[in-house]
Amino acid sequence: MEGLVGTVFPLLLMFVLFYFLLIRPQQKRQKAVQQMQSDLAKGDKVVTIGGLHGIVDALDEGTVVIKCGDGSRLTYDRAAIRDVRESAGGMLAK
Repeated sequence: MEGLVGTVFPLLLMFVLFYFLLIRPQQKRQKAVQQMQSDLAKGDKVVTIGGLHGIVDALDEGTVVIKCGDGSRLTYDRAAIRDVRESAGGMLAK
């Protein structure tokens, strides 16, 4: 019985540590990114995963049209938005 507890307890402890140090924070970050992408609004200043800075010009179910500095409009998937630098209301995002 002691041998079983001696081998199972460290494995259980490792799983709990991995959950609280790796899995849970990753899930929280993923949830925050999904929330940010669903809350996009026209006029938001955004940065894509490729590093493109622009302003949201139009939104669709799964795509975003971004207006660049030179006036061109590019269409991206919502998942390609990495960060909102400034919301349409003028508040800076975290």
